[in-house]
Formats: sequence, C-alpha cells, structure tokens
Amino acid sequence: MLHPPVEPGQYASEQITTYAAENGITRSMGYTGICWDNAMAESFFATLKTEFYYRRVWPTKAGASQAVGAWIEDRYNRRRRHSSIGQGSPVAFEMQHCNQTAAAPQAA
Repeated sequence: MLHPPVEPGQYASEQITTYAAENGITRSMGYTGICWDNAMAESFFATLKTEFYYRRVWPTKAGASQAVGAWIEDRYNRRRRHSSIGQGSPVAFEMQHCNQTAAAPQAA
C-alpha cells in the first residue's frame, strides 16, 4: 500500500482548508464536500486501480510510480476508448479539437 488510509472528513477539515488557502492550492472538491463534485477524478482512479494497479505486485514505490505513469500515457491516453468522447482516445480527441480550432476562420 503506497498511502495510509485517510479518514473521510480529513480533506474537508479546517486545517487542510487553511493550508490550501495559505499556499495558493485549489482543492478539487467543492466547499460542501459532496462526492459528486469530484466524479471525473474518482472515475479515473477507479479505472486505474481496477484495470492496472490491483493486477500487479509492486515491490517498490518508484517502480509503481513509473509503471502507473507509463500506463496512463500509453494505455489510458492513447489506446483506451472513452464513452464520454465518442469512443475515441483522449489523444485522438485532443488532436481532433486542435485541428478543428486551427481550421476555424479567425475573427479580424
């Protein structure tokens, strides 16, 4: 296990809120602490854990970190199809968007 378990209310605590504000950190959850505020990130991490992380044994933290980065870059971003973007990969979606933006007429 790479990280110790966290109490559910810890991220919404006054101490974390103060620390984030003092250090210019924008937290990814809403002020109410509702789980749906972070649904996209939660979905990504569920996919990462289910499809990759839990299927292997990680002898070192560095090895796990490097392998997760490689999985995200190769499999998740380039080959895995995403229903929310028309069954394409994120890289293909971004390229299509960039090409459409470049081809659009520019206002004078």
